[in-house]
Amino acid sequence: MEIIKNRRTIKAGVYLVIDPAMDEAVLVKKLEDALQEEIAALQIWDHFLPHQNKAKLMEQISALGHKKNVPVLINNRWEYLKSTPLDGVHFDQIPEHYNKIKQSVNRPFIAGLTCNNDLSAVRWATENNIDYISFCSIFPSATDTSCELVNFDTIRETRRITSMPVFLAGGIKPENINKLNELDFEGVAVISGVMGADSPSQAIKTYSKQLKTKTT
Repeated sequence: MEIIKNRRTIKAGVYLVIDPAMDEAVLVKKLEDALQEEIAALQIWDHFLPHQNKAKLMEQISALGHKKNVPVLINNRWEYLKSTPLDGVHFDQIPEHYNKIKQSVNRPFIAGLTCNNDLSAVRWATENNIDYISFCSIFPSATDTSCELVNFDTIRETRRITSMPVFLAGGIKPENINKLNELDFEGVAVISGVMGADSPSQAIKTYSKQLKTKTT
């Protein structure tokens, strides 16, 4: 296991989420292409296949991300932080016994939390020094079917509560990013918009270009 000497940090831009149930050879090839462009972070969705060698795949993905100094996170399964070189965990909901989780991991790690229209999650994240939050779902999405649509006023109110990095997720495409111009956020989380593209690197480049032209 890699010893993490310097804690990687999440940048602004495209936060890439990948599905480990994708054919592994295709997944690795697309990820290598995606990492030709700068991204904010890389998250492994908790969507493994039965009997899949999870630890081995997480180590392979971590190695690819770390070559580019990109932090690699796991979705929900924080226990893997104890046995793999993952940089952190993204929780889909407020975790129970978070202090015990930190004690169990026993090393610094990045933590993120999915939020919706309930601002109590934002307040919890702030009080517990979570590194970033992600709002889901911004637009209707075939991938984020479990998320309610987020009211833009919720995101505006969040900025009055906290200055932590905010990412937006769910149905976001380069052609609708301009609908987010009035909001203050650091980046967008994308799954199929990048990994479903013939050229993931070109897709990231397109997203990044649109994000850079956004005005707040």
